[in-house]
Amino acid sequence: MTAKRPLIAVLTGAGISTDSGIPDYRGPAGLWQRDPAAQQLVTIGPYLADPDVRRRAWLMRRDAGALTAEPNAGHLALVELERSGLPVRVLTQNVDGLHQRAGMPARKVLELHGTAREVECVRCHVVAPTAEALERVAAGEPDPACRDCGGVLKPRTVMFGEALDPVVLQQADAVTKACDLFIAVGTSLQVYPVAALPQIALESGARLVVVNGEPTPFDEAADEVIREPISTALPALVRRLVAGRF
Repeated sequence: MTAKRPLIAVLTGAGISTDSGIPDYRGPAGLWQRDPAAQQLVTIGPYLADPDVRRRAWLMRRDAGALTAEPNAGHLALVELERSGLPVRVLTQNVDGLHQRAGMPARKVLELHGTAREVECVRCHVVAPTAEALERVAAGEPDPACRDCGGVLKPRTVMFGEALDPVVLQQADAVTKACDLFIAVGTSLQVYPVAALPQIALESGARLVVVNGEPTPFDEAADEVIREPISTALPALVRRLVAGRF
């Protein structure tokens, strides 16, 4: 009988995408540290209530470069891990879609906080590409409305003040309970309910690895903590996993 291959769950946060030019939020040089007022641009109440907040939010999206960013060595390492034949699932807090762009099969990626690559009308719920809305901003529309009903467009991301999709969260919980190794990469592990996943993994008997530049609440419980830059640390860790040396 063939032995069961260990399931690897990888939780990724903003830190994995910083080398792609996408700034993080909570790090020492993160967006919220540099401009605390920017947080209201991704908070659902002010966003829906204030056209000026929406105008500034569209400018932030225009300048962020998330849609033109390219995957880096960290994203590519996880694709290499998946292609090695080891069972892998990526649970990501990121909304940039870089795991899929790197070549990770979409069915193996759970986007816990949604995607910035699409927008949705809050009134009629029609979905459209974000790139199309940004073209309208570039053409002079400071707050592009839904073409179908005139409603407010918002990114298909989970804003502050919104709940995570319960179906996606349930899927992440199931993967976490089933995994043998849980790797947390580039995430502060401070935002719940996602921050509860490492604890669920530990309670289910999984080993835990933390790859992050700053301390996290789970460092003491981890089997290994890696502080090196993610774009070098993650490829090295993947090589060890593929070689069966972990």
